[in-house]
Amino acid sequence: MMMVGLQGEELAQKEKRLLEDYPFGGFILFTHNLKEPKQILSLCRSLWETARETPPFIAIDQEGGRVHRLPGPFTHFPAAALLGRTGNADLAYRFGLVTAHELSAVGINLNFAPVLDVRSNPNNPVIGDRALSSEPRQVAALGWAIIEGLRDGGVIACGKHFPGHGDTAQDSHLELPVVEKDLAALKEVELSPFIHSCRNQIESLMTAHVLYPSLDSVYPATLSEAIIGNLLREELGYEGVVFGDDLEMKAISKNYSAEDAIALAVRAGVDVLLFCHDKTSAIRSFDFLCQKSEKDAKLEERIEESHQRIKRLKQRYLKSFNGIGQNLLMEHIGITGHQKLAEEIIEAGGH
Repeated sequence: MMMVGLQGEELAQKEKRLLEDYPFGGFILFTHNLKEPKQILSLCRSLWETARETPPFIAIDQEGGRVHRLPGPFTHFPAAALLGRTGNADLAYRFGLVTAHELSAVGINLNFAPVLDVRSNPNNPVIGDRALSSEPRQVAALGWAIIEGLRDGGVIACGKHFPGHGDTAQDSHLELPVVEKDLAALKEVELSPFIHSCRNQIESLMTAHVLYPSLDSVYPATLSEAIIGNLLREELGYEGVVFGDDLEMKAISKNYSAEDAIALAVRAGVDVLLFCHDKTSAIRSFDFLCQKSEKDAKLEERIEESHQRIKRLKQRYLKSFNGIGQNLLMEHIGITGHQKLAEEIIEAGGH
């Protein structure tokens, strides 16, 4: 239930020792971990080999545009908004498929994409051109095409940020945004792409650190049982894995103690807790949940539910390490066909 970030371009000795005591279930990679294809493949293989019972998620935010972690010669696709302007589901599918081929070549098995947020506030400081469109149906259709492409390429998709980050006026990395829309408006706009993806059983979703008073007047989505447990699980019938956005972000860390945030998130229905930078927070969380669950049968039951969901998803996708041989890497990364697809999207998007 713990996903952590890493220090550098290879596992440090301190990290190796830590993973012997705390075999985390997943890792998230950022630019400072990624230098060139062979190094990335080597890092991912070393992460895969830390596994005891089940292999780890090896994740990345590879959306295209400004949220693009991989260095050249990996294909740098344009922002989702440009793809959205094409209105072309085939291009969206091919984008997802090519992205999956390049990720899987180096051993990355989970992409925190696509963004399923609707660009309902043009002044949104954090979503902006990361959203496919301001039209919910367009986001739903093209977002699902990307998901199918990632899926067919063997990479787990994770739609974000449930129940919708598109109408915020603040950046949740820095503060807690509030969306004041009523339930009817949320269902018509923000929730629409997520409802579509849930009906089609997307593999995983990521929550938003956003407060929606019409859904829960007290807790932001990541910590809200009303939003995750009631709306997502019961009303929408979603059975996939739920990732909480990074718990170190200020929207959470400025307003809740680490222990309160962890307990609330797990009770709400979050399956994987994300700690992008501070592994000590993940360690404290692990120890806290172990101690707390020994005295709380309901929490122990919730943890077991998450364990089973994670296990099912890993059994479906992580049968073996998906990286290819070093000598074959450049036949799969940034090749002419992939670059031409990026150019085709740019041309079809009108720029």
